[in-house]
Amino acid sequence: MDASPFDPPEGSLRRSVGRGAVATGLAQAVKVATQILSVIVLSRLLSPEDFGIVAMCAPVLAFIALFQDFGLTQATVQKNAITHDEVNYLFWVNVAVSAALACLMVGVAPLIASFYGEPRVGPLIAAMAAQIVAYGLGAQHLALLNRRMAFGRLALVEVTSAVAGLLAAVSWTLVDRSYWALYAGTLTSAVLPSLCYWVNSHWRPGFPRKVQGIGALLNFGAGITGFNFANFFARNLDNILIGRYWGNAELGLYDRAYKLLLFPLSQIANPLSKVMVPALSRLAGEPHRYRSAYLRVIPLMLVVALPGVATAVATADRLIPFVLGEQWRESADIFRALGFAGLLQPLNNPAGWLFISQGRSGDFMRWGIITAASSAMAFIIGLPYGALGVAVAYATSEYLRTPVLWLYIGRKGPLTAGDMVRAAGPFVLGAHVALAILWLVRPHLPDQTIVALAGAAILSYAVTVAVALVFPFGRRSLREALDLLPKRRSGQS
Repeated sequence: MDASPFDPPEGSLRRSVGRGAVATGLAQAVKVATQILSVIVLSRLLSPEDFGIVAMCAPVLAFIALFQDFGLTQATVQKNAITHDEVNYLFWVNVAVSAALACLMVGVAPLIASFYGEPRVGPLIAAMAAQIVAYGLGAQHLALLNRRMAFGRLALVEVTSAVAGLLAAVSWTLVDRSYWALYAGTLTSAVLPSLCYWVNSHWRPGFPRKVQGIGALLNFGAGITGFNFANFFARNLDNILIGRYWGNAELGLYDRAYKLLLFPLSQIANPLSKVMVPALSRLAGEPHRYRSAYLRVIPLMLVVALPGVATAVATADRLIPFVLGEQWRESADIFRALGFAGLLQPLNNPAGWLFISQGRSGDFMRWGIITAASSAMAFIIGLPYGALGVAVAYATSEYLRTPVLWLYIGRKGPLTAGDMVRAAGPFVLGAHVALAILWLVRPHLPDQTIVALAGAAILSYAVTVAVALVFPFGRRSLREALDLLPKRRSGQS
């Protein structure tokens, strides 16, 4: 049987994963650099008031964006075999949902402006509806490129769009130095990728028509959307509660600590997610290869992320003032508490790859609800003790959820909780041992902050790897993680 035009070439999986991880990682690095440059340049060209107006619109756009995809891009990527008619149907669903949400944004724009007491917010929110439509028009083309594992092309599109968005915003300031320059940048970064996806995917939609069996794909997408909604609730409730009961100052300390911890972790997890979900979906029918692929990548991710988190937690009292400034020293304890959750999140967050690639979107949604409910309970328990209490309670809930998560995942599919304990346990244990050792040697670190942080990081990585090497599965996981990296010599994929 001929290979589907929607699937990657036969025999290319391992090569595609290795090259895709490198290409996506490089693209992510360029995007981050562009974002930093954008903050620096546009902050000099525009006023804080301009940024404030855009910030008022951001929560509305973020909430609407939860529903615009409806999980259908992941449905296209995950399905074992998909036809033109199925993709065509999902395309028109994406377009219809995006159009409805765009109309909703235009409709609520005056209400949001009235809520803020800022009339300029209304037209801006209405204009942002165009971004929703642009995404809907390119969503299925993006999904097909992901399904084919065309990661090099996707990386080029991401970099080009990020740079073009910055150039559009800066160019607009030459004509009008206002918040509309920021809108011009974000609109460019939304429209240009969709155009590029159309050009590169070589797929064109036809007229909409009913397709048999499409309900399963829509149900899968609904599960993904349900998880995203629950996750959005869990990620924002802590800020709402702290801001409401403890005020802006306490919320500011918590927010900076939270973002300083999660930003680096997201730069590792996000690129890998783009590569691993389509790769694992192609292996869903081969349990041994599926299990092997996942257990190769996770140790690599853990050995990169966890020693860094351990270093940051142990040296928070020096790291925070050094990075954010002396005025943020009070957030060091909050950062340290959140850091314990950070020691488990690189292990737990990729669980979503398993739910999606195995077609278990219903389980994914249910786990999202469990996470949201347990996180909300933790926030309420910790709230009487301020932002630090919330951080401690949240970290505690992460430790309590972790074994439940992996038992829940392991009850179905190729991967069991025992597999994760053997493959990831040595690295998680190693990072905790490294944290304990760093805590003991803290008083003896050099006075120079940069030297102290560098020395602590080297020690943390060395201890984590040393502990992992004690275990047979740790040694094997390290070898397999290294085997995943692209090699110069040619070999069979």
